[in-house]
Amino acid sequence: MNRNYDLICVGVALVDSIIKGFDPEPVSASGFRAVSGSLNVGGEAVNQSMAAAKLGMKTGIFCSLGEDTAGDMIIAALRGSGVDTGLILRDCEHPTPVTTMFVNEDGSRKSITNNAHRYNFHPELHPDRFTGASALILGSLFRAPFDDPEIIHTLLAAANSVGQLVFADTKLPNFRFLKLEDLRDSLPLIDYITPNEDEARYYSGKEIPEEMADVFLSLGIKNVIIKLGGKGCYFKNAKESFLLPPCRIHAVDATGAGDNFVAGFASEILRGASHAEALHFANACGAICTTAVGAGTALKSREQVLEFMRIA
Repeated sequence: MNRNYDLICVGVALVDSIIKGFDPEPVSASGFRAVSGSLNVGGEAVNQSMAAAKLGMKTGIFCSLGEDTAGDMIIAALRGSGVDTGLILRDCEHPTPVTTMFVNEDGSRKSITNNAHRYNFHPELHPDRFTGASALILGSLFRAPFDDPEIIHTLLAAANSVGQLVFADTKLPNFRFLKLEDLRDSLPLIDYITPNEDEARYYSGKEIPEEMADVFLSLGIKNVIIKLGGKGCYFKNAKESFLLPPCRIHAVDATGAGDNFVAGFASEILRGASHAEALHFANACGAICTTAVGAGTALKSREQVLEFMRIA
């Protein structure tokens, strides 16, 4: 199999309208105030691909964008970060999704989605656009387009047939609600799954990270990483399990931190790192991401991450 890329990221691409420090007290009958407002490209596939490219991976992205200004903005940002945009579909019938993000002082956030996030993107119909890489990152399971069991299975089967390493990030559902059981045939095709603590709790029904991981492993997933935010991350597979502490840092905006984490982990695994080494690096990527507003702002290069790890 000809490998044109190290990584291909498949999934959601959008623009985030980030409102920081929103004051819920109105200043007039129709007006509110906030500390700042900004437009940033986002979506899991965009965040992950931009981070992976900055970390030195030859990276492509397969997503669907509208023929609109938001889509043009995303293309420009991807190219500026070194991501190959030749795999992207442009769709004149469906607009590029725009998400409104409310970011709190501690960096936590809430988002507002809309029907544009349900666009009719069928990546499984184009295996030639995602199988030409050593590894595949799905961003994210349980969100469109990966909230359809048939789409998920067809895509994963194609990746498996060419020996791709599969990393699957997750999200809580917003329009279509699936359970792990709904994906029983597909889960054994996933090498690494990376839910955060809330997502792992939701899908596993458990409260303790080790028990959460056991549920995913019991369904055939090979390796489980649970992102614990300020508590670090937990790793488990059939042979090893461990908890890694977080990097101590002042968080400004947590938007995209999990995506930067996944990209960092995948890139180091492809370089031959151990699970513990790759997760230390991933923790640093996620921490660096939180130091600026926007998912693709703070992370610059692999050398930056290594230096951060030396002094952190």
